[in-house]
Amino acid sequence: MIGRIDEVVIDCAEPAVLAAFWAGVLGGVPALRDPAWHYVDVPGFTRIALQRVPEVKTVKNRLHLDVVVTDIAAATRAATDLGATVVESVHSDTAGSFQVLLDPEGNEWCVVVPA
Repeated sequence: MIGRIDEVVIDCAEPAVLAAFWAGVLGGVPALRDPAWHYVDVPGFTRIALQRVPEVKTVKNRLHLDVVVTDIAAATRAATDLGATVVESVHSDTAGSFQVLLDPEGNEWCVVVPA
């Protein structure tokens, strides 16, 4: 083993906005490290950090978060109330079902009900 995950960092334009969004999705309280760096200490998970960068997101994420839920429709409604955008319809396969969403800056993530 080389080490352990300290935090998951998401590049963004508005760290405070995304910290509030992810706190609403995962729990925890948005916190300010400095104007360009906010974070959320998620209960039962590693820290989610939001780092201001000058460039905008232009392509699909190479890494995304899957958030386990008990009800995809209810979770999707709650996420859109926080500012998420729905991408296509719910997908189901032998591993379970999932809904792809975008956070307020267009980063992909999923709500998932495992099989």
